[in-house]
Amino acid sequence: MLENITKQDLNKTVWVRPDYLKNNRKWYIIDAKWKTLGKLAVEIANLLTGKKKAHLCDFWDCGDSVIVENVWKIKVTWNKMADKMYRSHSGYKGHLKEIPLSRMLATHPERVIEFAVKGMLPKNKLRAERLKRLKLFVGTTDKYNNLSPERI
Repeated sequence: MLENITKQDLNKTVWVRPDYLKNNRKWYIIDAKWKTLGKLAVEIANLLTGKKKAHLCDFWDCGDSVIVENVWKIKVTWNKMADKMYRSHSGYKGHLKEIPLSRMLATHPERVIEFAVKGMLPKNKLRAERLKRLKLFVGTTDKYNNLSPERI
């Protein structure tokens, strides 16, 4: 294959049909048990964007689908359980809500990974489509076994 590439071809984008991209997505299952939050989010973001694919391009959604199990068993380093805050503001004066990571893991553990992955994806029109392919579960699941996902 390399002998067919000339110096002029190196600056051209490899064109792949959009129907091929949609029909050939892989499914991955990641067990989040005792994995560090940041490293797990990087791994998920790379799979959602398709960083390891040969036909990767900025303006195509060529990534794969990811299922994450055991979300509530993630690990964080140092004192982030108490120090890391999730902030939201309603727009009114003095209506800033701060929720620590420990309380967020107790109430909505899937949002912790969702916020981390959302921050690592590129801020463009494809981010919402990529986040739709992220499935988060507090425990384990057999819901997507018919798609023959690959375990990581």
